[in-house]
Amino acid sequence: MNPLNNLLSADQVLLNLEASSKKRVFEQAGILFETRLGLARSTIFDSLFAREKLGSTGLGQGVAIPHGRIKGLKQAAGAFMRLTTPVPFDSPDGRPVDLLFVLLVPEQATEQHLQILSELAQRFSDRGFREKLQTAADSTAVLALFQS
Repeated sequence: MNPLNNLLSADQVLLNLEASSKKRVFEQAGILFETRLGLARSTIFDSLFAREKLGSTGLGQGVAIPHGRIKGLKQAAGAFMRLTTPVPFDSPDGRPVDLLFVLLVPEQATEQHLQILSELAQRFSDRGFREKLQTAADSTAVLALFQS
């Protein structure tokens, strides 16, 4: 079974997002999860920022998977963001990031959450997958890519 199937819905896909920095990306993620899941945006921002302080979640090739543990969250949740302009993310290859998958997991993360991160990293390592995400016309097309 695909561990990404229940993480993402069409309303958790943001295409052509304007964000000028890593902090702005985290703020946008906070707003999205507050609106969609009723989580406090400050909690989301603080969790993502705290994790990023431990080391960049940038993978390289213009991709990042910011993630954080959220107290009270019952199951993992995700959001995909495609930025209009790449932002610096301290990625290993030094390239700025324009494709992001923001992952929130319960405070007591399990093996399943490591599997989700692994699956995301594996998908994003595929050049064809990244190219399809870059050119996806709408959120439905993006959703289909993650669920295939």
